[in-house]
Amino acid sequence: MRDTEDGFRIAEEDLRLRGEGEVLGSRQSGTPGFRLAVIELHGDLLAIARDDAQLIHARDPELESERGAALRALLYLFSRDEAVKLLRAG
Repeated sequence: MRDTEDGFRIAEEDLRLRGEGEVLGSRQSGTPGFRLAVIELHGDLLAIARDDAQLIHARDPELESERGAALRALLYLFSRDEAVKLLRAG
């Protein structure tokens, strides 16, 4: 790490060494991370999921549509129903 000033390279190495933090918490490092994905392996899919989530939020911010209701159920099942409150906060 002493041989580079490339922020992306440093961030990737930091991720490898310390693991990812919580999406909805304050934990900065450690494991376990995502329940369904390993960021190093599934980063491309996570980026697609993020873009889809932003599109859904733009179209249905209260998650009141049929798809929104399904997403609420998934958030609940994955113990992330607190995320619904955060959506309203912006």
